[in-house]
Amino acid sequence: MKVIFIKDIPNIGQKGDIKEVASGYARNYLIPNGIAYEATPGRLKDLKMREETKVQKTAREVKEAQNLAEKISGKTVIIKVKSGEEGRLFGSVTSADIAGALSPSGIKIDKRKIDLTENIKALGSYSIQVKLHPQVSVPINVLVEKAE
Repeated sequence: MKVIFIKDIPNIGQKGDIKEVASGYARNYLIPNGIAYEATPGRLKDLKMREETKVQKTAREVKEAQNLAEKISGKTVIIKVKSGEEGRLFGSVTSADIAGALSPSGIKIDKRKIDLTENIKALGSYSIQVKLHPQVSVPINVLVEKAE
């Protein structure tokens, strides 16, 4: 019997897979437990339409991320902070600070998309990666200066 998996099952099938399984296994375990449903022509057509929609949505998201990447590519963000002797900061510069510094120029980026391994704790220039989409990443320059 052909079934379409609704959930991931290790060593058997992933969500959205169409597999041929024993009819008893399908009727007595997979279908009653909500793990899979029978692969009828209508359900196969529905699954195909969902996959096409998912591909189109992903392509649209990648295109939007690439357009935003072109806007911010090579951009330098200047952040002024209070600092003490030898260029050490009082506090640190976080990804939220960098996202906030980008917003006045009309670029809105979620702070979670800024790949900052550690908070910046000294004055200087830093190159930071911004992951706009799993397939699109762009570097920006962050210049941390002493506030007057």
